[in-house]
Amino acid sequence: MATNTQVRLAARPSGFPDASSFKIEEAPVPEPKEGEVLVRNHFLSLDPYMRGRMNEARSYAPPVALGDVMVGGTAGEVVASKNPSFVAGDKVVGAFGWQEYGLSDGRGLTKVDGKLPLSAYLGVVGMPGVTAYIGLYDLGEPKQGETVVVSAAAGAVGSVVGQLAKLRGCRAVGIAGGKPKCDYVTHELGFDACVDYRSPSFADDLRAATPDGVDVSFENVGGPVMDAVLARLNVFGRVPLCGLVSQYNATEPYTLKNVAALLWKRVKLQGFIVSDHMDRWPRALADLSIWVAEGKVRYRETVATGITNAPEAFFGMLRGENLGKQIVKLV
Repeated sequence: MATNTQVRLAARPSGFPDASSFKIEEAPVPEPKEGEVLVRNHFLSLDPYMRGRMNEARSYAPPVALGDVMVGGTAGEVVASKNPSFVAGDKVVGAFGWQEYGLSDGRGLTKVDGKLPLSAYLGVVGMPGVTAYIGLYDLGEPKQGETVVVSAAAGAVGSVVGQLAKLRGCRAVGIAGGKPKCDYVTHELGFDACVDYRSPSFADDLRAATPDGVDVSFENVGGPVMDAVLARLNVFGRVPLCGLVSQYNATEPYTLKNVAALLWKRVKLQGFIVSDHMDRWPRALADLSIWVAEGKVRYRETVATGITNAPEAFFGMLRGENLGKQIVKLV
């Protein structure tokens, strides 16, 4: 009899999570009832926001309850359906979390056309790509000739942001950790420059890469990296605040030192959650699909294999070991 391997939240970590934060269990594969769909997940998305869901602190979404399956986006295939909107063989994207099978009444389940690899619908033409699109174009409002800086530039969101900036005729500058990531950002993705935040000369290198200052700072990291970019912002600069990954495992919060620059430079800083902008998703996905198919937007994936390896892959992503989108291949 087939079983459904699941990864559940076992404990709320203080600081960086470890194996004790999760427990792996076997459950029966559920049987769909009238109106329901059974999906065999082929890929699981791992994303930085998941670290926040492990905490009990108040946030934009409720925390994962202890003992529950960890949350996460999935892409897979319908294997049984008692819902007239789906048939066996349909490729779908959903949010079944860290498990091999998922049961749905059809809500929140989206068919994909299969023109691109299935895993891409969790990355460049999924939530991360849409986050880059809406955050940059709607909040950052880049104009031709301006300079756009994006932190975590080799990650799932940041790698798309810089390419979208280039499509708008901007100078794209990435910030990433280490030479291999910076080489990927400039040589493969086409950014104009990339600065290694681990370098002792980071501040000087950032200044050299942004000779005309910074008009848009797409912020994914926070901490000292954000402070350094705030110092380079031009008057009326824009800061789409997407993430603060450097702080997700911190036990003491980092206090920004360049807050005064936000005032005298008349900066527009706006935090955003991509699910608040569902009306923009269809246009974003349509544009991204075309640009990926045409080779105007490129992507990479870091792939772990097997649901039981999801925790270790998650830890690696939090340490910044992934290049591009981190996914887990389940089939």
